[in-house]
Amino acid sequence: MATTLVRPRPATPGIARPHKAPALRHLGPNWYASVMGTAIIANAGATLPYQLPGQRVLCQIFWVLAATALAVLLTARAGHWLHHRDQARTHLLDPAVAPFYGCLSMALLAVGGGTLIVGKDLIGVPAAVAVDTVLFTAGTVIGLLAAAGIPYLMVVRHKVEAHQATPVWLLPVVAPMVSAALGPLLIPHLAAGQAREAMLLACYAMFGISLLATLLMLPLVFGRLIVSGPLPLALTPTLFLVLGPLGQSTTAVNSLADMAPQSISAPYSGAFGAFAVVYGVPVMGFALLWLALAAAMLVRAARGGMGFAMTWWALTFPVGTCVTGAAGLARHTGLAAFDWLAAALFLALVTAWLAAAANTLRGLYTGRLLAAPR
Repeated sequence: MATTLVRPRPATPGIARPHKAPALRHLGPNWYASVMGTAIIANAGATLPYQLPGQRVLCQIFWVLAATALAVLLTARAGHWLHHRDQARTHLLDPAVAPFYGCLSMALLAVGGGTLIVGKDLIGVPAAVAVDTVLFTAGTVIGLLAAAGIPYLMVVRHKVEAHQATPVWLLPVVAPMVSAALGPLLIPHLAAGQAREAMLLACYAMFGISLLATLLMLPLVFGRLIVSGPLPLALTPTLFLVLGPLGQSTTAVNSLADMAPQSISAPYSGAFGAFAVVYGVPVMGFALLWLALAAAMLVRAARGGMGFAMTWWALTFPVGTCVTGAAGLARHTGLAAFDWLAAALFLALVTAWLAAAANTLRGLYTGRLLAAPR
């Protein structure tokens, strides 16, 4: 009886094995910016000097949207790392994508802060404190790792040149500033004494980490604009990312000043209150100058045919930090001008969110946003 041997068919050169969960392959860490941009509407809207009927409920809705989006994205990104590790490693080694890992930290922190600001009305204070504690801890650890790790990769692994500098480089180093701004929310729920003082000073330390790192990065970004000209059209909205460390640092010093009297003794508590105004007013002034420059560049790009990209989410969270910064200055100075500024910036924030959210949903529906980049 003859025996037939069947040899396995050799793999056809050039044909890659199909990937599992192909829709997740190109889901990068930049998607966390949509969570940040949604959460900041809840956080900023609830702290505005002017409160309209139904505004609190609207802020709660945005917090629920942000929390839901965070849960979905965390699951999707876990699937990305599970099924597309090669692409995930490629993202880490890409100087244009790696800085977006700072967005994971800020998304966790923004949703956690919103839980204590407005979410407590829905789930109760004890549950809100527990949720924020978990998200704040995770976000802070990830943010500190990103602030040190991404610049390390830029130095030893990424091949970058001066003309490649963009405001995206600020994302990992601004993450600790978000911790500094939202950490004070937990101080009243800590035991009086050492625990509160430690949290207060730890937040000031993270304020310093982020501020000094930003001062190192920002000249590279501005120098690139002066020497090499405007950013590519799709990257133009990232100019608004510079507002992030400016508005968030102003928010941080004002929030820390609010908590200083119950956390640390005089004369430091009074000094922190004075520092909030002495630091915050000049920085907010520079933020408005940069906002004017970025807005002018955005109009130029729009007239040049700029289409939608996920970079549009850069128009949301950074502007929201200026809202909370202006609101903090309004509390500590009593000037109505800061009340008006916070309200005007909040209207701009909502407008930008509507544009970014509508185009994102349209891009998801058509599949364009999850397709391979061209």
